[in-house]
Amino acid sequence: MVTEEQVLDALRHVVDPELGLNVVDLGLIYGVQIEGSEVAVTMTLTTPGCPLHAAMPAGVEAAARSLPGVEAVRVEIVWDPPWSPERMSPDARERLG
Repeated sequence: MVTEEQVLDALRHVVDPELGLNVVDLGLIYGVQIEGSEVAVTMTLTTPGCPLHAAMPAGVEAAARSLPGVEAVRVEIVWDPPWSPERMSPDARERLG
């Protein structure tokens, strides 16, 4: 069975092309739940009008689905709590200045 850490590691390969940082370090991933071979990811985007509103969740789904043993992935976009720069990792904040 896949672990939450394995899922998060896979999601670090999903990069926001506008900011050049991955979705985990940007703080866009709010939660990962695993039930057997199914993975559910709760995430947000930097803004509701984000031009990547379809591409980012699709990238998250593909990354999680690439893990051995994962048969189904559900990605849910939420807006509450809203994303803010405080959610970013210290490394991400440093890289963006």
